[in-house]
Amino acid sequence: MHSIRTKITAMTVCMIVIVMAVATVFGVVAIRNIGTRSANQILLLLCETGEKNLDHYFESVEQSVEMVSAYVESDLDGLDDAHLQAHLDRVSDIFRKLTYKTNGVLTYYYRIDPAVSANAKGFWYVNLDGASFQPHEVTDISLYDTEDTSALVWFTVPKSTGSSVWLPPYITDNLDVRVISYNVPVYFDGQFVGVIGIEIDYSTMAEEVNHVTLYENGYAFLNDEEGNIIYHPRMDVTQMETQPQVPKGLLSSEKFVHYRFDGVEKQAVCLPLSNGMRLNVTVPVKEINTDWQNWSIKIVLAFAVLLAVFIIVILRFTERLTKPLRELTAVAEQMDEGNYDCSLDYDKQDEVGILTRTFNRLTAHLKTYIRDLNDLAYSDALTSLHNKGAFDLCVRDLQTKLDEPDETPGFAVCIFDCNGLKNVNDRNGHDKGDIYLKEASAIICDVFRHSPVFRIGGDEFAALLLNKDYKNRDELLREFDERCSAKQNEETHAWERVDIARGMAVFDPQEDESVNDVVRRADKNMYEHKWETKNHRPDETE
Repeated sequence: MHSIRTKITAMTVCMIVIVMAVATVFGVVAIRNIGTRSANQILLLLCETGEKNLDHYFESVEQSVEMVSAYVESDLDGLDDAHLQAHLDRVSDIFRKLTYKTNGVLTYYYRIDPAVSANAKGFWYVNLDGASFQPHEVTDISLYDTEDTSALVWFTVPKSTGSSVWLPPYITDNLDVRVISYNVPVYFDGQFVGVIGIEIDYSTMAEEVNHVTLYENGYAFLNDEEGNIIYHPRMDVTQMETQPQVPKGLLSSEKFVHYRFDGVEKQAVCLPLSNGMRLNVTVPVKEINTDWQNWSIKIVLAFAVLLAVFIIVILRFTERLTKPLRELTAVAEQMDEGNYDCSLDYDKQDEVGILTRTFNRLTAHLKTYIRDLNDLAYSDALTSLHNKGAFDLCVRDLQTKLDEPDETPGFAVCIFDCNGLKNVNDRNGHDKGDIYLKEASAIICDVFRHSPVFRIGGDEFAALLLNKDYKNRDELLREFDERCSAKQNEETHAWERVDIARGMAVFDPQEDESVNDVVRRADKNMYEHKWETKNHRPDETE
């Protein structure tokens, strides 16, 4: 047992230790970890969002070209000039409809290999002003050395690889515009025919990357699989003699990368794109740390204030030691007046705590004893249901709610009467009559399982329908009739063929002045139902 004097000393020491430990260790470490994880998650979310947006855009371009490719190979039925020219006209129309819905498309083309046809060169449409696509003079591929892929990469690369390919940024021929392109080779009966493709304005891709920003100096950039920077918002890659490389570590398979660039420590998230590029979102570590460092300072200040509050609490603690004794006295007075629904929360390991727990146990025993007496007074011994006294109390409580101006609860009352109980008692004995009553109460309780059920007389029962049962009252009443009917048809013994008359009345504020009015109407409806059912059994008497 700890004395009050010991508790004062221990509490003083513990408060100082706890406040200092929380302020210096938990506060700083927890806020730092949370801040770092939060920044990483934001970086990852931004990178994933940028990745999805870019991939969606690239995939829309791929889909457009692949759809045209599928049409081309299904439409191509010959390689002579006449067939090819008619074929090109149809493909041009299809291409125009598809590229109209694809954002950022600068050119689209279908170029025929000079080895296939010297006259049908193909077509090339450009959209430099953003208004509409216009036909452009096609390049004479035969003038170029097809072995030199640097001259016409959009043609020679897919021809040499034999597969669809995304090409890194290059200056498009004749237009002097930096683009990236997606190209698909076309074959007819295994023979290479030409290339179809779309060139995307480099600035469209750059604009999408520029949307990814974080903190004050966070940004995103693109690189290819070899580590060459394709686009960077802080440097003009197109004007550099040699293509810059990404900093060391950014080509690893890790999502989160810690690196240094131009003497600045940075944190980055790197994700691959569907066209082979990699999207990097980077931010200076100093900016990430600024947030949690500011929060750490605020936490330390907050705990300093808390420490001052603790000191005030300790100074006033001695005066408050008498509070549990005052509460104990107040509870004792309430119990003396007959109010046993009270308890004490003081549960410390001192003298007052022991006295409080003993007092709570005494109160709990008294409440249990009184509850047992109430159960005996308001419980029916045969069916274990609430009795008539409990029903009257329930009606009284419901009437109290009705008398309140803001209370208009919806409810219904069902009255039940067991038909033929006297015959069962006379012919088979009262023990069988008891079975009859138990069977009847079981059916009522099972159907109206969400409502309180009472035995209010020898063979009479009542149910008070509220909430869910009140809303479903009509369905429940039909279910009850079906259960009773099935019982009468299935059972062989008279005391098991339960026959119950029932009557329901719904509270109507315009008609009923009290709950008893509803009970009387339910009782009246029950007797009407009893006489209706007795007309089908003229040989039975009550």
